Amino acid sequence: MKNIKMLCVAFACVLGIQSGFAQKLTKAEKKAAKATEINRLIASGSYVFVADYVIPNSMPGRSLTASYDVTVTPDKLAVWLPYFGRAYAAPRDPSEGGVKLTTTDFTNKVVNKKKSWEITLTPKHSNSSGADDVRDMVLTVAEDGYASLRVTSLNRQPISFNGHIEEIKQRQ
Repeated sequence: MKNIKMLCVAFACVLGIQSGFAQKLTKAEKKAAKATEINRLIASGSYVFVADYVIPNSMPGRSLTASYDVTVTPDKLAVWLPYFGRAYAAPRDPSEGGVKLTTTDFTNKVVNKKKSWEITLTPKHSNSSGADDVRDMVLTVAEDGYASLRVTSLNRQPISFNGHIEEIKQRQ
């Protein structure tokens, strides 16, 4: 009787170990699929950085409750982000706070690191759609889709955002 109980316990352990390996394999497959998806989005040049958390230069960080994003396509850059921090020059229109710009004249430099990408977005300063103030934006994207964005302006302190990369959703 003892032998049967020991055999049942050993059998249960073997089944438990096998199911644990199956779950880890599934996690590894999910991770690989996510990395492939992020690689595809960055290679296509069409993606959205969705900001979840803001880190001002001289203030504590805070979670964002509204939807703020940076949309990148091969021919357009659209930025709608909040700004907290010191501005060295007041905006012409006080209702135009935050980091807002839309431009078709920008450079997009992608550097593939070991398990991440560093994307430098530099709007040209020839239009009046908000690109005059933003010097550059450096987006660092990990292979799991999490990303950080650092915005450097001419008339403001730098500001950083944490968030994630996703596919551009078509509006209906």
